[in-house]
Amino acid sequence: MQKLLAVLAVTSLVAACGSGSDGAAGAPSSSASARSDGTVRIATFNASLNRTKPGELRSDLSTPGNRQAQVIAEIIQRTNPDVLLINEFDYYADNAAADLFRSNYLQVAQNGQRAVEYPYAWSPPVNTGVPSGRDLNGDGRTDGPDDAYGFGQFPGQYGLLVLSKFPLDTPSIRTFQNFLWKDQPGNMLPRDYYGANADILRLSSKTHADVPITVDGKTIHLWVSHPTPPSFDGPEDRNGRRNFGEIRLSADYLAGGDRASYLYDDKGQRGGLPAGESFVLLGDQNSDPDDGDSVPGAIAQVLSLTQDPRPTSEGAEKAGEGSNHRTPSRYDTADFSKPTPGNLRVDYVLPSKDLTVAGTGVFWPAPGHPAADLMPPKTSSDHRLVWLDLKTS
Repeated sequence: MQKLLAVLAVTSLVAACGSGSDGAAGAPSSSASARSDGTVRIATFNASLNRTKPGELRSDLSTPGNRQAQVIAEIIQRTNPDVLLINEFDYYADNAAADLFRSNYLQVAQNGQRAVEYPYAWSPPVNTGVPSGRDLNGDGRTDGPDDAYGFGQFPGQYGLLVLSKFPLDTPSIRTFQNFLWKDQPGNMLPRDYYGANADILRLSSKTHADVPITVDGKTIHLWVSHPTPPSFDGPEDRNGRRNFGEIRLSADYLAGGDRASYLYDDKGQRGGLPAGESFVLLGDQNSDPDDGDSVPGAIAQVLSLTQDPRPTSEGAEKAGEGSNHRTPSRYDTADFSKPTPGNLRVDYVLPSKDLTVAGTGVFWPAPGHPAADLMPPKTSSDHRLVWLDLKTS
C-alpha cells in the first residue's frame, strides 16, 4: 500500500463556520480522484436522521420535502466532503433510506448550494434495538429499549451510513457488532449490576467497522463507530463503562499487534489493523477530553494514537460564552442542553500519524452568518459536521 505523506501541515481554514467551501449551484459534485489542490475531505456528522418507529425515515425521505433532511443535505453540500460518515441514520437492509436521501436530497440543490453525488454507500446492521431476550435493566420486562444489545426502540435505530466519492473495498470491510464485552481483557463490565446476563452482552452499542477506501491508488482505512452516551444510567455507571470500553476497542484495533490480539470480528478473523496502514478514526464518540460524564481518560485512548488537529468554529465559541467547562468552547462539536451537560467536543475525525493534514473545521456558523439558521437542534441536529482535509500527493 502506498502511504500518504508523513508531514503534519495544518492550515487554518476555519472561518465563521469552520469551512470555506459553500459550493455554488450547478451540476452535482462527484469525483473519483482527489480535489484539484491534491486533497481529500473526510467528515463525520451525527445528523439525527433517526426516527421512533421502523419505516418512518424511509417514509420521510420518499419525497423531497422533509425540512430536516433538506437542512442536513444543505450542510453537507456546503462542506462537500468526499467521504462522509453519518451517525444516527436508521438502518435498512435494502439501503432504501440511503438511496432516497441521495436521490431526493443530496442530488438536489438545496437553497442555492451545489448538489453532490456519492456513488458509493455502505450501511451495516447495528446492535441498537436488537432484542437480547433478557431483562437487562431489572424492570421485569425483556422487550424494552434498554433490553436490546444497544439501546433502541427497534432494530437499526441510530444506525450509521458511509457515503463516498471513492470506491469502498467492500469485501475487506471488518465489523465488530457481535464482539462480547466480557472478552475484552481487563474490562469494566459491571457484573454486579448485570448478574448472569453479563456474559451475553455485546460491547459495541451499534457496531465498530474498518472500511477501506481507495484514493488515487492509496488505501485509507476508515474506522467508524458511535459509542453509547456515558449517561442515562445509575451509580453502576454501566453506560459510562461501556463508552470507555467501546473507545478502547477502537484504540486497541488501531494500535494492532499484541494489543489487538484478543479481538475477533463478525467473520471470526482475529487481531487488529496491520502495522503501517493509514487510517482515519471518525464518528460521534460521546466523550469530551475534559468535560461531560465519560470515564476520565476515555477519549484520550484514541487521541494518544492519532493526530488531533483540534478543529474550531466561531459558532461554538459564541454558543459557549459563559461556560465553566475546561475544554475551550471553540472546540465544541455538539449543542447540548445547558447547564448540564452543556456543549461538548464529542465528534472526531482523527488521522493516523503518517497522514498529512491540510485543513480542518467544524461547520458551526456564528449568529449573523447566512447559514446560522441551519443550526438549531430542532431544525437539523444537536451535533455539528466536522471535516478534515488530507494531502494525497
